[in-house]
Amino acid sequence: MRRRNRVPDSPLPQRDGVDPVRVRLPADPDGAWGTVREHLVARFAGAVGGGRVDAMLSEGRFVGAAGPLDGSEPYRAGTYVWFHRDLAPEEPVPFEVGVVYRDERIVVADKPHFLATTPRGRHVSETAQARLRRDLGLPFLQPAHRLDRLTAGLVLFVVAPEDRGAYQTLFRDRLVRKEYEAVAPYRADLELPVTVRSRIVKERGVIAAREVAGGEPNSESRVELVERRGAYGRYRLVPRTGQTHQLRVHMNRLGVPIVGDPVYPVVREETGKGVPGADAEDFARPLRLVARRLGFRDPVSGVEREFVSGAGVGFP
Repeated sequence: MRRRNRVPDSPLPQRDGVDPVRVRLPADPDGAWGTVREHLVARFAGAVGGGRVDAMLSEGRFVGAAGPLDGSEPYRAGTYVWFHRDLAPEEPVPFEVGVVYRDERIVVADKPHFLATTPRGRHVSETAQARLRRDLGLPFLQPAHRLDRLTAGLVLFVVAPEDRGAYQTLFRDRLVRKEYEAVAPYRADLELPVTVRSRIVKERGVIAAREVAGGEPNSESRVELVERRGAYGRYRLVPRTGQTHQLRVHMNRLGVPIVGDPVYPVVREETGKGVPGADAEDFARPLRLVARRLGFRDPVSGVEREFVSGAGVGFP
């Protein structure tokens, strides 16, 4: 069996809880790149411009295993280069990340609305992962699963890389008990509890997921009414699967879209901004959806775990 080459440790430390970018220099069959600089310019000029690449080289921001690079080094396929990206300013999310539980292996966080779980797209430093790494001094902390940016509630993080696979497998094999709460309109004609099954498709670059007819269902959610207050109800949602936006799609299908949802039933356009509501921040209008409970048998210790979020779901 062919053994994979071990990736060397990064010579650059994290910055504000964010890892440096790692680039593996690819094969160059045409001999187009005589130096490291020539490849970096060709690779990143479209994103940041060739002049910016040269400036970063002169500042010593591109680093190889042996130290900073000036770009004149001969090109060698298979070697690694690290650097920190220039991050665009991010609007701070004015809510704290709570810690429900912490030991030497896991951290169970209570993520607020509007905060992404992990760095992605324009959300990099303003993420639960980056904040917790910095605040708890845990540089290798990573989530075992993800929670939508607009959803609040429990996220399980793993402290050490060697334990990550065991906890991720729990979610892959659906061995985790998950329960959500949502506030949505009340409908007297809606017979509850009900189990919703459908086939959900999420296309890259399209904000909203959609249900499609035909094919085997790939999503299942149980919906129960817990409490009614006037025109609204508080619902208990138990997903059996984990498709993108699954609970939001299923609640919308039942005719009770979750309060504060900027995507379902229609993508909300913010007046004067021309930006889809999923990206325009209005911290006074959260999605009324919380990942309330998380339970599982710990794959390392064998102990039964049960955690409850303190995040508010709130009636309008």
